[in-house]
Amino acid sequence: MNQPLKSPDALDRYSRQVLFKDIGESGQARLAASSAVIVGCGAIGASTAALLTRAGVGRLRILDRDFVEPSNLQRQALFEESDARESLPKAVAAGQKLRAINSAISVEGIVADLTPQNSAELLSGYDLILDGTDNFETRFLINDFAIKHNRPWIYAAAVGSYGVTMTIRPGLTPCLACLLEGDRPSAGMEETCDTIGVLGPIVQLISSLESAEALKLLAQREGALHGRLISCDIWSGRFQSVEVSRNQTCRACARREFPYLSGEAQPHVTMCGRDSVQIHERSRVLDLAALGARLGSSVESVRHNEFLLRFRVPPYEMTVFADGRAILKGSQDPAIARSLYARFIGA
Repeated sequence: MNQPLKSPDALDRYSRQVLFKDIGESGQARLAASSAVIVGCGAIGASTAALLTRAGVGRLRILDRDFVEPSNLQRQALFEESDARESLPKAVAAGQKLRAINSAISVEGIVADLTPQNSAELLSGYDLILDGTDNFETRFLINDFAIKHNRPWIYAAAVGSYGVTMTIRPGLTPCLACLLEGDRPSAGMEETCDTIGVLGPIVQLISSLESAEALKLLAQREGALHGRLISCDIWSGRFQSVEVSRNQTCRACARREFPYLSGEAQPHVTMCGRDSVQIHERSRVLDLAALGARLGSSVESVRHNEFLLRFRVPPYEMTVFADGRAILKGSQDPAIARSLYARFIGA
């Protein structure tokens, strides 16, 4: 249960934040009464969850489909070696850590893969949706849900040394489809953390920017929102703040078309024999030679010809075809298949 703001413990815990005049006691009280759902508890999601927990946001839900691995520890600040040794689900490990940080708020960790079928159940009833995901398929699903249900959300991403974030307020700002659809990389050429890596500092920077915008929204200080796309490269020191215009013909916020929410844009996943899953992409053409070069040393045993590309991510083997279709061997779990496809092929 949330501590009353006037209680001695709460007054001491949040005293420095309350002293900040643009928050104050009234803003802190609004934070305590607010709620947010964080989709994805990887690098950005974990750091954002920790910042909002410490800030006293009253109710948090953490969604993640993955488990903690040793390679996560370089940048995913909530997790420890013991979490990786035990292969704990990230949502479970995060929930444990966050409740230890602040026992006065409500934290719920849910092990789930966000899909069109469960989006209403998992995202409804929260004041704000925060992006901690690792792929655009899920981001466009969040965008569809948020626009349809008039719910603000914050887009955030980081790869290599580069990061970007933008606050989306349906009806008031451009949405993700305004920003990105029609200007996406060629299929199979999207850079991911698993192919080009990522630096911890860019994760923390983007998480801080996302969290600051979240505090403005949840404390009802909308006048402080900058309304811009922020991008930065922590290695080169280049920072940009760009005003983005709404697309008057945007399929989401103008035409109210939501193919990701209806499932029309999501790859269809089926069982494919014993211990295999097949992903059926729609209208996608892959340059298999370019994809093989991009994968490089991030996977094992890359082989390709003009018809298919095959590689291993132990204990799994994935075969990708030029039409975007793929077969994952070593699992019958659609969530694992979709996760690996997003990580290495792109959403």
